[in-house]
Amino acid sequence: MTEEKKAVVSTKSGKLEGVYEDGLHKFRGIPYAEPPVGKLRWLPPQPVKPWDGIRPAKKYGAMAPQIAAAAPRDFPGAPDFGDVPQSEDCLYLNIWTPGLDDGKRPVFFWIHGGGFTIGSGSETFLDKGVLAQRGDIVMVSINYRLGAAGFLNLKEITGGAIPSTGNEGILDQAAALAWVQDNIARFGGNPDNITIAGFSAGGMSVGTLLALPAAKGRFCKAVNRSGAANMVGTPAEALAIAQEFLGIFGLKGNDIDGIRNLSTEKLLDGQTGVGELMRQRGKNPLVFQPIVDGVILPHKPMDAIRQGYARQVTVMAGTSRDELKSSSAGDPSLKNLDDDGLVKRLSASLPDTIIPGLIAAYRKSLTDAGKPAAAADIFSCIDTDALFRIPTLRLIEAQQQHGARAFNYLFTYPSPAMGGILGAMHGLDNPFLFGALDREFTGNGEKQQKLAETIQDSCAAFMHTGNPSCRSAGEWPEYGNTRKTMVFDTDTRIEEDVFGEEREAWDKYTL
Repeated sequence: MTEEKKAVVSTKSGKLEGVYEDGLHKFRGIPYAEPPVGKLRWLPPQPVKPWDGIRPAKKYGAMAPQIAAAAPRDFPGAPDFGDVPQSEDCLYLNIWTPGLDDGKRPVFFWIHGGGFTIGSGSETFLDKGVLAQRGDIVMVSINYRLGAAGFLNLKEITGGAIPSTGNEGILDQAAALAWVQDNIARFGGNPDNITIAGFSAGGMSVGTLLALPAAKGRFCKAVNRSGAANMVGTPAEALAIAQEFLGIFGLKGNDIDGIRNLSTEKLLDGQTGVGELMRQRGKNPLVFQPIVDGVILPHKPMDAIRQGYARQVTVMAGTSRDELKSSSAGDPSLKNLDDDGLVKRLSASLPDTIIPGLIAAYRKSLTDAGKPAAAADIFSCIDTDALFRIPTLRLIEAQQQHGARAFNYLFTYPSPAMGGILGAMHGLDNPFLFGALDREFTGNGEKQQKLAETIQDSCAAFMHTGNPSCRSAGEWPEYGNTRKTMVFDTDTRIEEDVFGEEREAWDKYTL
């Protein structure tokens, strides 16, 4: 419900008029950089030009061009970005604030997920701003360039004629962060108390920003949700992707005009084509990702973090127990998977030396818990931990080594959808964090509401003080040597070394 209440703010770029809804001032579609179109395509984000008069900020800005998610829109937990158009002119952010005053509230800077190819800061679970109101914080969400527009390195293959490093999407995030630091005080926020946070590729972006010189000093806390600091590419991999991408259109690196003249639709076609080629070859389907180019991103994020680059940042990081169960449930190739097939699939991405130990550990853990332990179940669990949980624990451990405070959680509440077969799937915890429960996907009874409030309160406490302990969650100790972990479920509790037998099986695995 919209109430009659003036919401006009003067920023360094110009005046903005938002709306007052749900007890919050909301500003949507704020440009934080010039539109990256025409000659600015594949360049770092450029400062937004000031405007005259009062600019309306009542509707979301266009989201980055993308192909719809593979899951049908009515599938439980399928992404929903609202009725928002797509355009390469997509560098916008949104703000929810309880007050346009000098309240110096903590700032929550949210980076959406989507495998660096889909997503938007207009995710519908954000819209009401429940977390901002309950936590008395200023909440920000952003768009950034995706896919070939944001993560395609053309510098090498074109001899520098097109200077994109493959990090333009990450630089967009840093530019949005800089805009927020410069202007958020005018929205009741504290520029010296910014928490960057993200889910999935957004969490991986947070891990990258921890090691990005362009973002250093612009935030003091980080929340990695189902994404750590492990998804980056090398220059050699980036060059190979660029060759494949251009080859789809019959282009060479010296055909500069042909490359620049590719339409938005062609960029999306190229993304799809390269992704399919990688899948056919059994390679990482996450084709578009940040690149360790030695300049924009000087080192692998985990290497930089291990060296203490982010020692000043307090971290809260965690995952869901069954991240990939929803994708496994829809994968027909897993239906008849036997142990030989399990070993073969794991060998595509993991060292052969650790695979027998992993299979034995996960089979025992699942069996002891009274859960199905067929080859497909074991594969789903190992795949989840390889991509999400183990990198998250390594990030926490690396921060601790340099004296930084680090907190871990594991979300284990299962979705009631589809008879419960999805478990605590990827993204199920987001509606709990942002107060957007429903009957089918999350359940919306008293227990679920209590869990949502506990997750919101602990996150807000972390933003305010750097410690997620709060009345609803109780004392939340640092991860420490005993690996204390907050287990979020209808019986939320602290446990030490959760699923330790599984974790130990990864000890010889180096990220």
